[in-house]
Amino acid sequence: MVSVGNGRSPGRRGALASSVNYLGSAVRRMWLPPDVTRPWLKSYPDEISARLDYPEAPLYRLLEDAAALYPDRIACHYYEQAVSYEQMLAEARSLAKALVDGGVEPGDRVAVLLPNLPETVASLFGIWMAGAVAVSVSPLMVAEEVNGILRATDAKVAITVDVLSPLICGDDHVPELVIMTTLADRLSQLERFGYAWVRFQKIGFSKPCVRTRVLKYQDVVGEDADEFEPRVPACDDPAFILPTGGTTGHPKLVTLSHRNLSAQANQLSHWSFARPGEETILAVLPFFHSYGLSTSLLMGTKLGATLVTHHRVKPTVVAELIEKHQPTILLAVPALLNALNTKVLRSKKRDFQSIVRVISGGAPLPKQVAEEFNDHAGAIIVEGYGLSEASPVTHAGPLDGTAVPGTIGLPLPDTDARIVDAETGKRNLPVGEVGELIVRGPQVMLGYWNDEAATQAVIKNGWLYTGDLAVCDDRGFFKIVDRKKDLIITSGFNVYPADVEEALREYPGVRDAAVVGIPDDERGELVKAILSIEKGSTFDRTDFDAFTHRKLSAHKRPRVVETTTDDLPRNFLGKVLRRELRTAADAGTAALSPAERSELPEALEEASK
Repeated sequence: MVSVGNGRSPGRRGALASSVNYLGSAVRRMWLPPDVTRPWLKSYPDEISARLDYPEAPLYRLLEDAAALYPDRIACHYYEQAVSYEQMLAEARSLAKALVDGGVEPGDRVAVLLPNLPETVASLFGIWMAGAVAVSVSPLMVAEEVNGILRATDAKVAITVDVLSPLICGDDHVPELVIMTTLADRLSQLERFGYAWVRFQKIGFSKPCVRTRVLKYQDVVGEDADEFEPRVPACDDPAFILPTGGTTGHPKLVTLSHRNLSAQANQLSHWSFARPGEETILAVLPFFHSYGLSTSLLMGTKLGATLVTHHRVKPTVVAELIEKHQPTILLAVPALLNALNTKVLRSKKRDFQSIVRVISGGAPLPKQVAEEFNDHAGAIIVEGYGLSEASPVTHAGPLDGTAVPGTIGLPLPDTDARIVDAETGKRNLPVGEVGELIVRGPQVMLGYWNDEAATQAVIKNGWLYTGDLAVCDDRGFFKIVDRKKDLIITSGFNVYPADVEEALREYPGVRDAAVVGIPDDERGELVKAILSIEKGSTFDRTDFDAFTHRKLSAHKRPRVVETTTDDLPRNFLGKVLRRELRTAADAGTAALSPAERSELPEALEEASK
């Protein structure tokens, strides 16, 4: 296994091509080979096939097919804006032409820093039509993190919104071309005043991105591109790059191919019992994350569904969107379902009866949260599981009413799963024993961008080692029982302790830092920092919080902070014993007062500001 490098030609894949094509071919040969016991197949609904056919086509063919089948159907709603599939295809083609005219070559990287907008959909498909690779940049990041992603991928172009432009243009790596949109023309009158104020605070009176060439998005998509011929990348060429940790220093970047994401769209649309051309999906989960990208944008396009988008994940806004647009499918994280229960549905009866199916992922779904939401909406609610390295979904509860609460469901079609011993990862464990979950299938990534060692550490003989400890029962239902990794999941967002610790050690007076997750009913987990302070130093929490606001994304900032002048506990190799710290933190969680808890910002709402 080798890492993903800087491939250029979609037809001639060069050094990258040989490594990627090898993995792609190997995965294709491995789909449901006869050497694995699969108890889950007997639990599949009658309508679900164990094997699917996957077209040999680049990702943008999803949009072309949807526009051909449903040209007048609304592809995307945003406020009062409604873009049909025919219009979306035209915008994507115009953007692709602008990229090619701007010098983008096959395999070049184009950064996308956008909330969930119609422009995000058109931009991604336009990038793929130009033969380029989309680089996902989160609006939650700070400038230092964004710059790290741009440098690591050598992004040539960026597509963003004006209020986020300082993240793109404020450091040493500025793309050669920036295509910029704005939200102002679609907001309500009151919201426009607030937007103008935010824009002034971030940019002032000057034009954004003065150090590089800037094109207005609306000017770009207004150009006629009827004669443009999309480039045709190979299915095993990179299509989408997204960070999955290490973004402060050396990003670890998951690289997904056209085949990975196209296969995932087919798997999810088949699993969902959806009706092509008839579904409406509430698409508020961020498209910059593989969960929102695959379950909402790509599955939705595969189905010819209408996507109801918004740039804010606020419970009251989500409730209004549901009542107004009557979505049939809701993709959610447990924190969103819990927020709808506690902040909306308990105080006022709402019409959520249009929702037929709910798939929850990103964190364990508490049974009581699912049951309460079901009481209000009457929808089938299942839990799913995945990781960015698998596009991301590998498991989901069946949507025919046979899902088992507390489990992550069954492996998707063409997806294999095993439980192996956590020590060596080589010995298969029998049904009922806890071990590390490993998976393989057409949705498993190409590798980490330019990081061969990291790729080899997680993909072995075609199997992706998830780092999660799980168990499988005799019916094939899997359950996650613990995390082998120290990953923290807060409101559905992944937080890698090493990222946060690296930043916290820069704070004056901090000798060392450790970060753990502590249980929280609303968010799943909170980020807690244990700081070893130099003797004689004073610790100012207000100043510390201001520091973390500059250095860390909203979901990464510690909400609970403990200081000590003692050394942090370590093993004989010098590694901090996070498990010991986590146990101590769990014991102290109850001491968090209601006043302190009420001051904690809503992660979902804060993330979308």
